[in-house]
Amino acid sequence: MTGSIDYGRLMYGALLSVIKTVLSDVAQNGLAEPHHFFIAFDTRHPGVKLSNHLRARYPDTLTIVIQYEFGDLIVTDAAFSITLSFGNKAEHLVVPFAAVRTFADPSVEFGLRFDSQEADAASDDDPGDDALADTAPATPRAPGDGEVVSLDKFRKQ
Repeated sequence: MTGSIDYGRLMYGALLSVIKTVLSDVAQNGLAEPHHFFIAFDTRHPGVKLSNHLRARYPDTLTIVIQYEFGDLIVTDAAFSITLSFGNKAEHLVVPFAAVRTFADPSVEFGLRFDSQEADAASDDDPGDDALADTAPATPRAPGDGEVVSLDKFRKQ
């Protein structure tokens, strides 16, 4: 075996697979109450697709809520797309998973937060050609009992 094991990258992939699995299940079976999701993402990330109106209103970060009114949820390995209502106007969004900064389901006190500085550095490897391109991952932060714990504190210095 050459090199070292990149546990941060492995954890990032595992945590993103949780989000992908949950959204894929919702796309296939609908959203069971009382679940609802808050997903914040970097609107500047390559591959994010949203209207010029939304991009102007949310130049850095947009938090969406998936609860009652949403449609056209499609999940791939690298991104999800969804239609949501903003001010009674339907807007279609495409969000690469590498752009996600937080994912939360407050109904069960579950949440994930990804370190944006490391995600930004990782996304430098992203070719940005389309929302379905694989991107290099960031180191995740995962919650436990309402507290966010960084994997950095477990790394050897």
